[in-house]
Amino acid sequence: MEGDARGGSGASDLAERFCAWLAEVRGLSENTVRSYRADLRSYLRWAERVGVDPLMPSHRELRGYLGELARARYSAKTTNRRLSALRGFFKWLVREGACAEEDVSALASPKVLRTLPKVMTDEEVRALLEGCDATDPVGLRDRAFLELLYATGARISEVSALSVDDVDLAQGQVRLFGKGSKERVVPVYRTALEWVRRYLGEGRAALLGGKVSRALFVSTRGNRMSTDALRTRFERLVVLAGLDPSLTPHAMRHTFATELLDGGADLRSVQELLGHESLSTTQIYTHLSVERLKDVASQAHPRS
Repeated sequence: MEGDARGGSGASDLAERFCAWLAEVRGLSENTVRSYRADLRSYLRWAERVGVDPLMPSHRELRGYLGELARARYSAKTTNRRLSALRGFFKWLVREGACAEEDVSALASPKVLRTLPKVMTDEEVRALLEGCDATDPVGLRDRAFLELLYATGARISEVSALSVDDVDLAQGQVRLFGKGSKERVVPVYRTALEWVRRYLGEGRAALLGGKVSRALFVSTRGNRMSTDALRTRFERLVVLAGLDPSLTPHAMRHTFATELLDGGADLRSVQELLGHESLSTTQIYTHLSVERLKDVASQAHPRS
């Protein structure tokens, strides 16, 4: 197999097989697999251009690849993402017997300055929610979408994937499928449930226009709203509400997590609600919570 795999076309075929494995076995999302594919193709183009065997690069050659990324002024975050894609690819190659060993794991990742995620204030959330026109089907859908996003801390891709059957109005909970198709059940507060109920009863059928679909959030043409469509709609609603245009759906996820910790929730519970695989990923919200307390103290203390 190793002999057949040598050369650009063989490496490209293996990269496609790896991406198929990520989707079918690992259950990674379409967007994540697309990112892996793009990063691997970039590496393969570089290897072809400089005359490096893409399946047997030396440690020195791999450092040359990192040097090219640095000269092109890619951010440390982007470089680390590409390194992560290569590490995963080469580990898979070793398991498949396509190469005997790999040196990419020995490469040090560039340090990334960790910035605290952006959260929304209560006033911003209220302005965003109340900016939806609940007198028509689109407005009802938008309000239900935002309320559910805020109530669950879900990723925008998870909301896009929701079907009507995933929302249990009687039990007050929603079933989400996160990264790697991992399922989790998240409770939903009463106000959000009421808006979802209104949307299902008064808005969704009008948007479907006679079509049959189990998708929860549908477009004006009656089709499931994709991740990109929901993100675009969110950005449009942010502008309509007169808020900072840089706000993204993920800001609501950050806000959800921070408010839970501010309210006394333990870190493990927040980890489960967010669907984080590692507790270290959730821990950044403890720093964020402390920063908010510092802001409050500095504003309220008479000697600040």
